[in-house]
Amino acid sequence: MEIEQDNAKDNSKGVSNPIEMMRGSKRGMHLVWEDLSVVIPNFGNGHTRRLLNGLNGYVEPNRIMAIMGPSGSGKSTLLDALAGRLSGNVIMSGNVLLNGKKRRLDYGVVAYVTQEDILLGTLTVRETISYSANLRLPATMTKEEVNDIVEGTIMEMGLQDCADRLIGNWHLRGISGGEKKRTSIALEILTRPCLLFLDEPTSGLDSASAYFVAQTLRNIAHDGKTVISSIHQPSSEVFALFDDLFLLSGGQTIYFGPAENAVEFFGKAGFPCPSRRNPSDHFLRCINSDFDTVTTTMMSSGRTHEPKTLAPPTMNLSTAEIKAILIEKYRWSEYATCARARIKQISNFEGHNYESKSKSQAKWLKQLSTLTHRSFVNMSRDVGYYWIRLTIYVALSLCVGTIFYDIGSSYTAILARGACGAFISGFMTFMSIGGFPSFIEEMKVFYKERLNGYYGIAVYILSNFLSSFPFIAVMSFATGSITYYMVKFRSEFSHLLYICLDLLGCIAVVESSMMIIAALVPNFLMGLIIGAGYIGLMMMTAGYFRQIRDLPKFFWRYPISYINYGAWGLQVLIIYWFMYKSCLLSKRK
Repeated sequence: MEIEQDNAKDNSKGVSNPIEMMRGSKRGMHLVWEDLSVVIPNFGNGHTRRLLNGLNGYVEPNRIMAIMGPSGSGKSTLLDALAGRLSGNVIMSGNVLLNGKKRRLDYGVVAYVTQEDILLGTLTVRETISYSANLRLPATMTKEEVNDIVEGTIMEMGLQDCADRLIGNWHLRGISGGEKKRTSIALEILTRPCLLFLDEPTSGLDSASAYFVAQTLRNIAHDGKTVISSIHQPSSEVFALFDDLFLLSGGQTIYFGPAENAVEFFGKAGFPCPSRRNPSDHFLRCINSDFDTVTTTMMSSGRTHEPKTLAPPTMNLSTAEIKAILIEKYRWSEYATCARARIKQISNFEGHNYESKSKSQAKWLKQLSTLTHRSFVNMSRDVGYYWIRLTIYVALSLCVGTIFYDIGSSYTAILARGACGAFISGFMTFMSIGGFPSFIEEMKVFYKERLNGYYGIAVYILSNFLSSFPFIAVMSFATGSITYYMVKFRSEFSHLLYICLDLLGCIAVVESSMMIIAALVPNFLMGLIIGAGYIGLMMMTAGYFRQIRDLPKFFWRYPISYINYGAWGLQVLIIYWFMYKSCLLSKRK
């Protein structure tokens, strides 16, 4: 068989150089999907919505396939189904075979470029690609080799002019949308994956950039890789770069086969493409039935002309009728027959055994150091992460210090000191909600990198804690020092250190809680509401508004007050303040 000969030739090459392994590996992946259907159960009033309907197809190494269709035709759903990234509320049926076997395609087996550009806006383009390279490239590679790959990828995607500019976020002006898209693609082609999915990689790009990106993807595919890309409406030059075409409409197959034969198929079906017209424009015009009602109404009122893109015998047909004809014509065409024969041939082929394991080949310690450094740089450049909060903490500490300044040692001062401690601990923990926008942005990056197999969960959690610890420590010691000396608690440095560590522990716990909430909620608004409710519950049972021994034993005292970070933190502060009061009373006697 031709497939076996190709792979036997690949096995004999024996790549040992890590750069050649990342750049020039000819090991290909043959992906087949048979009778693939995706439905959403209980989609409004108990009805079921069918997103994909019995699709069959394949993609081979050294070829790039385009998935085309109007909006809502199922392009992204098909990509997600093949890559194993469908959401939990859908049901998929059918077979997806990789080199003749059913395998999980997530967690590092494939690379996936999403339609949304998920990047850290505080980093430059070069920093973003460099961090990704250090997280994923083999540990045996030297620093010079890694830098060569990074610079080569930057040049390959035409990012030289913006390589040292920040990507940009809500407060930093950065690169353009097209440059962000090319950066997202650069991150995934960095390691030359054997199977690459792209969801509309040319959206937001001008015609020249779109052609440049498509040409780069074609070169990658013809280097022994397998590339599948959804694309909305490419230019004729971009369309000519694709080897295969999968044309969808309403989740059904309109055409599948070589892209160069699509025009011939439409012509044989009775809908020839006019000369000097972009084929993709003609295809979409024929199968997009979303505006049939609007077009009929406008034509009946004389406000529009009949479509001139179709052949004269079909000008009176609606788009829905044309689409039905095309679906039926393809089902019994020679193209469908050839596709079924090839699918059967590839399905019986067993190639290289690609296991579902992490794509990253870097050591755990290198991943930890890289993630910690990247997170620290992100936090230091994002003013909304810690700098604004630190400024507010210092300002409020000065205000608290002036309000409670030298309150003395009377019995009424005990209540005032308790109020001071409760406000400081409560406000400092409550301000952790201010980091939600940055938390959620970073969690989006984590989800994307985790699905692509960059690193594990444990190394990410540890790196995030290590990078945030210096900022939390500065906030705790700044607030503790200002209030401690202005309110004039005990003069010993050990007590100041103890109270600062107490604040540090409380903030560390609530920061971790906010990160957990950010990982569970879908957006900033819901995270803000849930985070405020959580902190309000902790403040209510901390022992200041009502003593812990007076709380109802069921639930509020056991277990809420015992797992409440605020209760333990406030008890430490009160113990030291009462020790200070006891010392004063003993001196008077």
